[in-house]
Amino acid sequence: MTSLLEKYGYSKFDIENRVIDAWNNIFDQKNPNHFYFEAPDGMGYMEDTGNDDARTEGMSYGMMMALQMNRKDIFDRIWKWARTYMYLDKGPNAGFFCWSNQLDGRKNADGPAPDGEEYFAMALFFAAERWGNGEGIFNYTEEARAILRTAIHGPSKMWDEKYHHIRFVCNCPFTDPSYHLPHFYEIFAQRADPEDKEFWEEAAKASRKYLVKACHPVTGLAAEYATDEGNPLPPEHHGTFFSDSYRVAANIGLDALWCGKTESLSQIAENIINFFVLKTAEELKDYMVDGKALKKNARHPIGLIATVAEAALAISDKDGDNSAVERAVKRFWETPMRTGRRRYYDNCLYFFALLALSGKYIKY
Repeated sequence: MTSLLEKYGYSKFDIENRVIDAWNNIFDQKNPNHFYFEAPDGMGYMEDTGNDDARTEGMSYGMMMALQMNRKDIFDRIWKWARTYMYLDKGPNAGFFCWSNQLDGRKNADGPAPDGEEYFAMALFFAAERWGNGEGIFNYTEEARAILRTAIHGPSKMWDEKYHHIRFVCNCPFTDPSYHLPHFYEIFAQRADPEDKEFWEEAAKASRKYLVKACHPVTGLAAEYATDEGNPLPPEHHGTFFSDSYRVAANIGLDALWCGKTESLSQIAENIINFFVLKTAEELKDYMVDGKALKKNARHPIGLIATVAEAALAISDKDGDNSAVERAVKRFWETPMRTGRRRYYDNCLYFFALLALSGKYIKY
């Protein structure tokens, strides 16, 4: 199958080298830009270089990256660090993972962030398919099932029972559109506890419908935090298009890659690409969802460019001008990974986009 990057003229050789270089930029201990670190006792962690901590977001991302690159050694190191230092074994959040830890393992909080849990579960299910289950914490299937079982049946619920929407944090009254991963939930329906199959099927349907409500009908932009009706929270409460929001475009692209294109989500992807395609680097800002530019420049411009390009995977195959899509992909290809303090989030989004656009982000 021809990848989107190949479709737009990039050679398999160049694509393969770009993937390897990007991997090394994150994981090679000798690379000055790496933010994966090995730790004693067969462990490793991903550092959020902008905040000097390890987060379930980055740890679960690192596991997914290692899974896709067939690096079981690194996958198991990251998982062991998470399970050793981040796992919560008492209180209402028992069975979840502390969302932020110091780099020596000490916890910075006593609660989880649901985007980390859903990525942990998905990476673990894929690991079981790719490498088979081991024992204890390396029985990947049971570990993933336990996370999802706790998420919907435990006292601190990560999904709302009425809407089937993931929460921003457990039991809170609003959601984060970038947490909505319908392509994950379809797989959860097949691999989580059998009695929860219907719940995850409904969650997949609900999240696809929700994204249509949460994304502006003209710009395609979503807020970081929004109500279950899709309305942005007030601007002072993250109701603007900011760092979390970038992932919505990527998620829509990956949903199309794994599960097929949906007309309504394809339109959102097209709107997002059209909104950004002619913007210069200086024009990449924070925005209201209607497209009004705010004063601050985008904190993670490389990640934004990457996710806009990944949205191209969802564009429908209808005849017509696809120059905007080609321009978005070209811009991504010509944009180097970020260096410096804030490189962690940008380069995670960059690597995922590269995997998806190269046809290497595989559903196992």
